[in-house]
Amino acid sequence: MIEIKQLTCRYSEEVILQEVNLDIGAHLSILGPNGSGKSTLAKALCGLIAYEGQIRLKGIEIKELSFEERAKTIAYIPAKLDIYDHYVNVFEFVLLGRFSYKKSFFDYTRSDKKIAEKNMRLMGIEHLKDHRVSSLSSGETALVLMAQALTQESEIIIFDEPSANLDPHNAKVIANRIKELKRSHQIILITHDLHLASYIDNPVLFIKDKNALYFEKDFFQTENLKRLYGVDFHALAVKYE
Repeated sequence: MIEIKQLTCRYSEEVILQEVNLDIGAHLSILGPNGSGKSTLAKALCGLIAYEGQIRLKGIEIKELSFEERAKTIAYIPAKLDIYDHYVNVFEFVLLGRFSYKKSFFDYTRSDKKIAEKNMRLMGIEHLKDHRVSSLSSGETALVLMAQALTQESEIIIFDEPSANLDPHNAKVIANRIKELKRSHQIILITHDLHLASYIDNPVLFIKDKNALYFEKDFFQTENLKRLYGVDFHALAVKYE
């Protein structure tokens, strides 16, 4: 359970989100126009940026949790991967998901490595084990990020624009992977892709003008979409099955 009370986020003096209140007890999709604060909310939920108000994970304010405790509870998959070590390979990168479990000054254990290998197989990327992460395609990178998040063994996974820059085939692969993960994890999806959001079928938090509107259901009705986005919509036609 994530409890958000009077959450306000700023960049410098500009207010991005203002007094958001929400209890997230299950899966959620976060939608809204560009620059509305979707990724800002996600980063606040992980304790990655400063905020005003309260964010509580299982009743505990996230500011009071250590890095290790936060990592074991919630994982954030960014929209874009920035690689600072261009020589790191896929296995090494996925294994980093075990960092919060590793004892200081000690190497990763055999168990850590088996967990990483298992999740690479689950994502179908074991054949990329020795490839440099910087050499991968967008679709392959998305699967590697998912494998690392699973290796982190967090209960909650936040996906930030997982279908961005993907061709239709890879978008379908990622959509189906996310759908499968709903059986084992709490999924929070941030996206502009209405087809993806409709397929994942979570309740929706729509962010616009610093405020948030919650929809348990009926978000994807054409009249509702027209009202929220200000453009005409037809029935969503793309299917990921």
